[in-house]
Amino acid sequence: MRDRVISWLRENVSPHRLQHILGVEETCIALARCHQIDEQQAAQAGLMHDLAKFFPPRKLLKIATEAKIPVDKICLNQPHLLHAEVGAVVARQEFEVEDPEILTAIGNHTLGVPQMSELCCVVFIADALEPNRGDNTELAAMRTVATKNLYKGVQQTSDYSLKYLLDKQKVIHPRTILTRNWALNKVKNKIQARSTVD
Repeated sequence: MRDRVISWLRENVSPHRLQHILGVEETCIALARCHQIDEQQAAQAGLMHDLAKFFPPRKLLKIATEAKIPVDKICLNQPHLLHAEVGAVVARQEFEVEDPEILTAIGNHTLGVPQMSELCCVVFIADALEPNRGDNTELAAMRTVATKNLYKGVQQTSDYSLKYLLDKQKVIHPRTILTRNWALNKVKNKIQARSTVD
């Protein structure tokens, strides 16, 4: 199936985006290995996470409506935010992906969602930290953290995205903040549990 997906991507995304997608796939596999998560699921979710990235706004809204994906005011005004959830629809329709974990990981890779599965966390992090995103000390430190603590990785990735959105004066979707706070609480609870045991 991988060859089919790559062939489809070559016709539907830019070469630069394809390079990013392959970087996400590679990072998903590496993170899955670190955290004992199914590598095949991680690879498939990573490879298909941006299937709908280049769909025009009208198409994103049409598919979202047909698939009964909730479209709030922010997504209505910024349909590109729907590309993750629409991408899950494309994965199911175009490539017969039926695994709910893979579809959910594709659907949540942009905004995240509280109570994400470990597979969702992997794809969420990989999308932001894959090698083609750059190489500075902050990203390097975040990549190291993500190999050790998935929830800390989600929290730091969310913080990084939020800083970027604030600097660019972009609208922030509430789900991004909810995801960040959920991950932060997971990290804090883990630390508290450890100190209680000690």
